[in-house]
Amino acid sequence: MDLRIFTEPQQGADYDTLLAVARATEELGFDAFFRSDHYLRMGAVDGLPGPTDAWITLAGLARETERIRLGTLMTAGTFRLPGVLAIQVAQVDRMSGGRVELGLGAGWFEEEHKAYGIPFPAERMARLEEQLAIITGLWATEPGDTFDYTGTHYRLEASPALPKPAQAKVPVLIGGHGAKRTPRLAARYADEFNMPFASIADSARQFGRVRRAAEEAGRKPEDLVYSNALVVCVGRNDAEVARRAAAIGREVDELKANGLAGSPAEVLDKIGAYEAIGCSRIYLQVLDLDDLDHLELISAQVLSRLG
Repeated sequence: MDLRIFTEPQQGADYDTLLAVARATEELGFDAFFRSDHYLRMGAVDGLPGPTDAWITLAGLARETERIRLGTLMTAGTFRLPGVLAIQVAQVDRMSGGRVELGLGAGWFEEEHKAYGIPFPAERMARLEEQLAIITGLWATEPGDTFDYTGTHYRLEASPALPKPAQAKVPVLIGGHGAKRTPRLAARYADEFNMPFASIADSARQFGRVRRAAEEAGRKPEDLVYSNALVVCVGRNDAEVARRAAAIGREVDELKANGLAGSPAEVLDKIGAYEAIGCSRIYLQVLDLDDLDHLELISAQVLSRLG
């Protein structure tokens, strides 16, 4: 079981804060540092000092970390043209020495689009399918060849398909709760399928859909990584759990029901239940980015016991 740190900087974090978390992620033995791709805060927070861009952040971290994987859950397909995104991700991958992963989604938060003048088209899933075809197609094009694409929403003509990432294959993550289109896209394009903030039962159901879709697409279901993203809130005792829950505006019972919360032993038991349905990677949604002691506790008493 891999444990990765997943941050939500739109809730209020500057680059220096994210750098401190990323360095702690690396030093404490976690597998990766991931971040959301949002430009507007959610809920009852001020979001100060304001949003940071996901790929600019990862470019900086690519030069200031050495081991951890770096990526997004999920880059919004509405924010960037697919050709531009392919260039950005390839460049950051080279800057990191081949440690980047691309989580790509359709985009869903309409208010942030209104706030920053970003178009919010109705056909976002259709656009996402074309974006995936273009990005993976550009990267797969042999040096010296060109890439052409004609779709409903995008058209590329004689693209040199450069630059190339450092990795032969940048891992692509697709996720979500959709029962039909999402599994089909994952089966065709994804190296990893991520189920965000879902129960064990719902995750098992969706993983099953993705496995069936992979078989129908001629892939081995086990060729995909199956992962979950879950909020984390761990404490050495009940008082510490309650303090951390209060710091992020959540209730302990709700966190225990819907995330990974409680003592290290409770969290390990919950992780085991997800592992039993085929999950092999969990993204720990860390909402209090100033509480680095939280990461130290998880590393020492959860990560170290996973083997």
